[in-house]
Amino acid sequence: MTPLPLKPRKSLNKAFLKVKPNRTEIERFKANLIQLLDRSNDMESEEFHKNLVIDFLKKTYYDPNHFINTKGRNDLVIHNGDKAKSSVGVILEAKKPTNKAEMTSVNDLNRKAFQELVLYYLRERITHKNLEVKHLVITNIHEWFIFDATTFDRLFAQNKNLVKQFNDFEGGRLADTRTDFFYRQIAEPFIAAITTEIEFTHFHLQDYQKPLRNNDKADDTRLIALFKLLSPEHLLKLPFANDSNSLDKEFYKELLHIIGLTETKEGSKKLIERNKEGNRNYGSFIENAIIQLDSLDKISRLDNPGQFGANTQERLFNVALELSITWMNRILFLKLLEGQLITYHKGDKSYEFLNEGKIQNYDDLNSLFFQVLARKHDERNEDVKTLFEKVPFLNSSLFEPTNIEHTTILISNLRDDKTIPVYAHTVLKDEKGKRLSGALSTLQYLFKFLDAYDFSSEGSEEIQEDNKALINASVLGLIFEKINGYKDGSFFTPGFITMYMCRETIRKAVVQKFNETKNWNCRDLNELYNKIEDTREANEIVNSIKICDPAVGSGHFLVSSLNEMIAVKNDLKILQDRNGKRLKEYQVEVVNDELIVTDEEGELFEYNPNSKESQRIQETLFHEKQTIIEN
Repeated sequence: MTPLPLKPRKSLNKAFLKVKPNRTEIERFKANLIQLLDRSNDMESEEFHKNLVIDFLKKTYYDPNHFINTKGRNDLVIHNGDKAKSSVGVILEAKKPTNKAEMTSVNDLNRKAFQELVLYYLRERITHKNLEVKHLVITNIHEWFIFDATTFDRLFAQNKNLVKQFNDFEGGRLADTRTDFFYRQIAEPFIAAITTEIEFTHFHLQDYQKPLRNNDKADDTRLIALFKLLSPEHLLKLPFANDSNSLDKEFYKELLHIIGLTETKEGSKKLIERNKEGNRNYGSFIENAIIQLDSLDKISRLDNPGQFGANTQERLFNVALELSITWMNRILFLKLLEGQLITYHKGDKSYEFLNEGKIQNYDDLNSLFFQVLARKHDERNEDVKTLFEKVPFLNSSLFEPTNIEHTTILISNLRDDKTIPVYAHTVLKDEKGKRLSGALSTLQYLFKFLDAYDFSSEGSEEIQEDNKALINASVLGLIFEKINGYKDGSFFTPGFITMYMCRETIRKAVVQKFNETKNWNCRDLNELYNKIEDTREANEIVNSIKICDPAVGSGHFLVSSLNEMIAVKNDLKILQDRNGKRLKEYQVEVVNDELIVTDEEGELFEYNPNSKESQRIQETLFHEKQTIIEN
């Protein structure tokens, strides 16, 4: 068996790496980890140190959502739920720091601690038929070894001879029933005979003493990967903040409130509807729009009013809904843009533009849409040039009036004097930290609401000093697909499904395309990689593949396809910049339905407009997407 140790960063899901922990989480982690180390005592028992590990994990991450305790003859387990009867998700073996004889080492995994894990795992997997074990851990407080359960399943649970010996041992049919017999006579020789590599994460807390104990907050970034490694998101493989399959329910519900919608249940089906009479807020986007559409008699001017409903009220609502979604789409896109601009310019708040200071009414918002974003700087009117000087030109149809806006109303038609009551479970707080109440003008409420979330925290290993929930493009896509879906019958396809479909389909299509074009007989991408000699020609072949999504809704499937096409080029080593230079120092892959770029050290790529190399990577990705789309 060849040990293959990985550093914490290399072991983490790359999409999870992009999520910034907040300051409160990091400070709690530091305090509890220092306490764990300082309470360790060489004179105390293994049981004493096991309890230290339990306390650390509970206080830092797992209490009250995940039960941690011993289970039967297992040393220590973390359950997938908050009850002891829930399945085991993590198995831990804790040794006292001075027990070097039984403790696993990087160069010698085949020690008693590892052999114990094998027995504990087989009991869970074979005896209890538990398919939900995610990781296995060995620690002596200072040194930690973390194994993915899939490795144990492949090496041990899938080996028929070992499983037979295990069952015979558990059934008392062998020469001895003591666990030491299993360790020495069964596990140890079996492990010694393994010829393959075994991958695991390894770290020593001594390497983190400086950032852990000094007062330099900038040093805390060195703790981020370690913090994430022991979290339930990693050890229990739970969804995390920027997981494209996860909906931020609080954000979603309050956004519906501001728009003027509510989610109801009809049997097992969830519907999104206009608020009932008596509960309607005339300052909400929907109600404000309905009033203007009705008073200006805009519905009668539609070419085909019947497509929006059977009667006037249905038509008013459906037109107002389409307009409101269009407006909110633009606003939320701009919030993401604002967040990225601030991130690219190292937190420079002068790049903020979506606030009450610059947008005081709906006319200003309309000007931002069509006089600023839709025009190059030198084509903008003087009254907006200075106010929005740092807002870039976006060559996008999103900032052109839609057909329905041309026929009915623009956002500038909405009344500015309308207010809306603050959502009962709002995220907003007053100066005393209490939940905000009362009423606000709709735009004021919307801007405060959006500012309560973080739209710029992805992309680098940093600590988020403001404890704000993360909202990213994937989450917003899910929200709008959800709103649209209940209206027209389409439903959001989770990211893991589109990612799997695209990976399986596109990779086969690429191999087939090369075989047809070059008269080859390759079976997979690996064989294809070994035959490619001309990278320019290879790019042309990949770019010639056509992808059609006849049931397109939000375009989610097509975006996943685009990402997969670029990842395929990376795997074939043909991804190159505009000058034909390959991106050989970088790894580009799809993780959690997102395109992730890392360097040779596993560091996330972070765009820096002042770096030529960073600019090269960013331009390459942009032009690759542009080329694939245009082909």
